[in-house]
Amino acid sequence: MAVIKANSNDVDMLARLMRAEAEGEGELGMLMVGNVGVNRILANCLDFKNIRTMRDMVYQSPGGYESVQKPYFYQRARERERRLAQRTINGERTRPATNALWFYRPVGNCPATWWDQANSGRYKAHCFFIPTRADCPRVF
Repeated sequence: MAVIKANSNDVDMLARLMRAEAEGEGELGMLMVGNVGVNRILANCLDFKNIRTMRDMVYQSPGGYESVQKPYFYQRARERERRLAQRTINGERTRPATNALWFYRPVGNCPATWWDQANSGRYKAHCFFIPTRADCPRVF
């Protein structure tokens, strides 16, 4: 059962985002990007107040995703990524992105914090960061 409202266009949009942000990190990396996106819709805290839809989340500015500025994001969603997107919409969570609201690809090691948010771990090139439970209880 879905943890956020999503129609087929939303699934496609999340699938394209997951591919554009993490295709080189395989299915697990793409699932983690999907986790972060779903968490941002659920959160209603910090940088993500009033982010209620897939479109709000994907095109948030400032604070959104760099990939929406590149042509690769706008290519048609493939079935593989659609299935992965649906899994995250249905609530599947993958560590270290389980409760994450942010990720980025640093040069070198992951910092312990990023913009005062704790590092929850790294998967391949991306580091993931989580809010406190007190700041964002809806993502825990």
